Amino acid sequence: MAKTDFKSVDDYIASHPKAVQRVLKRVRSTIRKAVPEAEEAISYQIPAYKLHGRPVLYFAGWSQHYSLYPSTDPVVAAFKEELQPYEISKGTIRFPLSEPVPVKLIDGIAKLRAKEVAKREKTKAAAPKKR
Repeated sequence: MAKTDFKSVDDYIASHPKAVQRVLKRVRSTIRKAVPEAEEAISYQIPAYKLHGRPVLYFAGWSQHYSLYPSTDPVVAAFKEELQPYEISKGTIRFPLSEPVPVKLIDGIAKLRAKEVAKREKTKAAAPKKR
């Protein structure tokens, strides 16, 4: 995957081998269904989903896995059992390409991240303005 000037999520997905494209399309459709109001974009040269300009979720395809970012503490805590089979490191959840896409889990993660972003927006809007 040498190309790094993706103009769209379609470009990004098309840059991967066919088998990986199928997985990434499934991840994409799961996120879009979970957070239909999110804006789809390319950020940091990977697919990103944003609400009110704030990132909700990113995903990326690799040679042996695909990843979701960010894996916040509330996400890891809320889905502790479901995430056990997967590799989790600081800010990243890795899913093997060789296994079926865990649609229900990704749906839940996307919805929780959307709530986190909305809550942060509400808190920020309620905070007194500094002069």
